[in-house]
Amino acid sequence: MNRTHTSSAPSAKILNTAVIVAALGYFVDIYDLVLFSIVRIASLQDLGITSPERLLEDGVRLINMQMTGMLLGGILWGILGDKRGRISVLFGSIFLYSSANIANGFVSDIDTYAWLRFIAGIGLAGELGAGITLVTEVLPKEKRGYGTTIVASVGISGAILAGVIGEYFHWRTAYFVGGGLGMLLLLLRIGVYESGMFSRTKSQDVSRGNFLSLFTNRTRFFKYLKCILIGLPIWFVVGVLITFSPEISQTLNTAAPISAAKGIAFSYFGLTLGDVASGLLSQKLKSRKRVVVLFLFLLSGIIALYLLAHGASETYFYALCVALGFGGGYWAVFVTIAAEQFGTNIRATVTTTVPNFVRGAVVILTLSFKWLRDDLGLLETAAVLGAATIVIALASILTLPESFSKDLDYHEE
Repeated sequence: MNRTHTSSAPSAKILNTAVIVAALGYFVDIYDLVLFSIVRIASLQDLGITSPERLLEDGVRLINMQMTGMLLGGILWGILGDKRGRISVLFGSIFLYSSANIANGFVSDIDTYAWLRFIAGIGLAGELGAGITLVTEVLPKEKRGYGTTIVASVGISGAILAGVIGEYFHWRTAYFVGGGLGMLLLLLRIGVYESGMFSRTKSQDVSRGNFLSLFTNRTRFFKYLKCILIGLPIWFVVGVLITFSPEISQTLNTAAPISAAKGIAFSYFGLTLGDVASGLLSQKLKSRKRVVVLFLFLLSGIIALYLLAHGASETYFYALCVALGFGGGYWAVFVTIAAEQFGTNIRATVTTTVPNFVRGAVVILTLSFKWLRDDLGLLETAAVLGAATIVIALASILTLPESFSKDLDYHEE
């Protein structure tokens, strides 16, 4: 690796403009990201889909279109982030997903709905990676964990607003609110500056944003793959256990019907708390790895309680949704790990693609959930998939190098 040490000192102020804009951008990103899961049933019924089987099948189709868009968008925005800059991706992605969500408020058929979720997915893919990359590069290495914790915790709380809006307002209004918030956020772009690390790399003769380079070196590839795999349990919780909580609660014979909107709002409240706890704990322990391992063990126990909650009261079930969110609340640490593992010339590509490949894995998880549930049963399938994701994540984090306080001012060869 060709290290450079000519950078100017990063800003010592944790709550700077870059952190604030990245946090607010992620707030709107998460609002729009989870909104379909919240309004899935209401919107599909309004478009003429009434049977439980069709609601589930079309719901899986639309969320898979959104997540497929995020897979492709992650690659596109990641490469652009390393070639054109973190700032251009940050605001370009916000504009695209906000426009798509405003258009979502006008849909009248399933096919248009599906393609707009695909376009929104492409837009949603860019904000987090660009924001986290920018924050890790402008803050001192000993403090960057605080910055990424602020971004993730503020951002994830956007799901709480989505849950409230989705529960008490018409689904079309909910889409308009999300798109409008994004457009308002674009006004904050004044005063946000590019990171010094990227600016210096841009002026040097070094390959930037070469996505294929992640696959041409064995060590680099497996490090990249492990960064992806440690996030699988988080989106298993969100994409399967919480999204399909109405169906799971019916199988568990809970005392009252469960609302997907409330389930998502409660789980993301837990995620917000978990992100604050895991981020601060990683700073306290001076370790990313130990915190992820701790949260994975915690999450495995909570999943077991969730799937064994037969006859649970409404209050207890929603409390389990909060607990699931908290156990999966190592998202801030997970994305920070990805940013800290690679050099400046490929960092945005990695930090943008990794979380989106994890989100995109929901396609595989939901299809597996759909295929296996007829043979194994709903709860048994959820248990098998949950156990598999946690074991894979544990194996991945235990074999990654520790990245806390790592110097990030270097290039990948």
